[in-house]
Amino acid sequence: MPEKYPYPRRRIIRAICHALSIPAFKLLTRMEILGEEHLPHKGPFLIVANHFSFIDPAAVVRVAKWPIEFLGAADPPHAPDVTKIMPKIYGIHKLYRGTGSKEALRQNGILGIFPEGGSWAEVLRPARPGTAYLTTRTAAPLLPIGLYGMNDVFPLQLGRRAKITVNIGKPFGPFTVRGRGRERREQLDEIGHEIMRRIAELIPEKMRGFYSSDPAIREAAKGTEIYPWADKIEGEVEGEVH
Repeated sequence: MPEKYPYPRRRIIRAICHALSIPAFKLLTRMEILGEEHLPHKGPFLIVANHFSFIDPAAVVRVAKWPIEFLGAADPPHAPDVTKIMPKIYGIHKLYRGTGSKEALRQNGILGIFPEGGSWAEVLRPARPGTAYLTTRTAAPLLPIGLYGMNDVFPLQLGRRAKITVNIGKPFGPFTVRGRGRERREQLDEIGHEIMRRIAELIPEKMRGFYSSDPAIREAAKGTEIYPWADKIEGEVEGEVH
C-alpha cells in the first residue's frame, strides 16, 4: 500500500468516534444489534449496507470493532450541513460522482461502502457498478449489513427515542469476473444484484424494493432506481472539475 494512504488512518480519532457513538445512540435511540457473531475478527473485507438515511455511516461506526475506511460522496447533495462535519473528522475516501477513484482501490484493509450510491429513497435499489468492481479488483469478501429505522431519529423529540436496527449478515464472496466489454459488465451487474439480495435478507420485506418477493412492493419501487446524479460531477463549477 502506498505510504500516502496508510491503513488504518486516524486511529485515535476513529477510536474516539466509536466510543462516543455508543452513548450517543443509547441516548437518542433504542438500538437493536443483530448478528454480532458474524463480525469478522480482522480484514480484509468490504462492509456493504443499504442507504436510506444520512446517519447510516454513524450506525456502522457504532457496531464496528475495527477502523473502517469509508468510501463516500465528496459532496453529499442533500445532507444537512451539520452532518457533513463528521465525515471530515472521521476521514473518508472521497468518490466524485462521474469520476473514478484509484486511491480507494489501493486500500487493503476494511472498507465501508453503500452500493446504492446515495440515500434518495427508503426502499432498496439496484447497486451502482462500483461495489462489484471493487470486490473483484481486491478479491475481498463482503459483510452485509441491513439498517432500518434511522430516518425516525430526526427531528429529535423530547422523551422519544426512535427504534432502530442494525442487522449483520454472514460474510460472502469474494467474486471474480472474466472476459471483456459487455460480457464483463453483465457479470458485474449480476454481482451487484447478489450483493443487494444479501442485504435485502436483513431488512423488513416492505423495504426490499426491487429485491422483494412481493410483486406489489417491486411495482411500487419503480422509479426509485433512477440515479438522481447521473449527469452531475461533484465539485464542478462553471465547467471545471475540482
